[in-house]
Amino acid sequence: MSTHTSPRLELSVVMPCLNEAATVAQCVAAAQAFLSSNHIQGEIIVADNGSTDGSQALASQAGARVVPIGEKGYGSALMGGIEAAQGRFIIMGDADCSYDFSNLMPFVEKLREGYDLVMGNRFRGGIQAGAMPWHHYYIGNPILTMIGRFFFKTPSRDFHCGLRGFTKAAAHKMDLRTTGMEFASEMVVKASLLRFRVCEVPTTLAPDGRNRKPHLRSFRDGWRHLRFLLLFSPRWLFFYPGLTLMSVGLFTGAWLLPGPRQLGNVTLDIHTLLYMSLAVLIGFQLISFGLFSKVFAISQGLHPITKTYRRLLGVLNLEVSLAIGFLLFILGIVLSLFAVGLWRQHSFGDLNPQHTLRWVIPSSTCLAFGVQVMFLSFFLRILGLKHK
Repeated sequence: MSTHTSPRLELSVVMPCLNEAATVAQCVAAAQAFLSSNHIQGEIIVADNGSTDGSQALASQAGARVVPIGEKGYGSALMGGIEAAQGRFIIMGDADCSYDFSNLMPFVEKLREGYDLVMGNRFRGGIQAGAMPWHHYYIGNPILTMIGRFFFKTPSRDFHCGLRGFTKAAAHKMDLRTTGMEFASEMVVKASLLRFRVCEVPTTLAPDGRNRKPHLRSFRDGWRHLRFLLLFSPRWLFFYPGLTLMSVGLFTGAWLLPGPRQLGNVTLDIHTLLYMSLAVLIGFQLISFGLFSKVFAISQGLHPITKTYRRLLGVLNLEVSLAIGFLLFILGIVLSLFAVGLWRQHSFGDLNPQHTLRWVIPSSTCLAFGVQVMFLSFFLRILGLKHK
């Protein structure tokens, strides 16, 4: 993304547009009036995503600079508009009259104070009747915001407000990539991961002035936002569930190794031990997927490099990981030989499964675990080659 700014322009107002002929001129006029009344050197950019209703001409006549964006998608339009912006600060908002472009001063003031990202909060500023569907108000926005705040520790309480301001330098550092509606989530997530200064200001939401159906599809785009939050947080999608499975498998398996255990009227024995072994292996697979996802995301510029990541790579280098995997494999061989010894004592005849499987299950688990650790080590280094 370009970092070019004009020394004279403080603010660029960027509006994504796809067939907004009914409202785009009104939005541009409101933004022009704001710049003029507050004596701010700025520009208005309409990032047109292929309108067929004459939105481009109407926006240009109203005083905006129209930037055609070929690649379809809300995120694509905004990325193109942000790249074309020449202001030190950028405020983005939809060109459908749902946001008040005549009242942007709270965003500008916070940006002048040094904040990297200023989020609007519609729940604090006021949502007019009919401006937001009930399932967005009571279900979609609260749940996705709660998940985003929990996963990424962001201060924003309105994760999907489309009116937000940020610096051009921050946009460059975030290196935004998503082309669809999940672009809004990516911006907040990356700002949080990069430890940017983030705050929010009250803003209002009015019913849009469109004479067509909205581009937003509630369930489809809601799922895309949720999917993005999960994919961008390998810890919660893979690592923590995997760690939980491994812990339960290891502790319960160790508890069952000496012999059967009684829980009330239920007897836990080798069958439970076998399932605990499976839990350990599945848990480790999930942790492996989490590590793969993290390394891949960093190599592709989707995640920033953290101190924890650097420390982990320093401790678990290829040689150390191979040694751990090899020791686990050898332990599995030793336990297997001991089990064979027990079989030999019975002249290789029939054995009591309740006794021998307490050696066979841990030995086979160690063998599989050791092989997985060794090959995981190699694959992680392959994934990280581009990054290194």
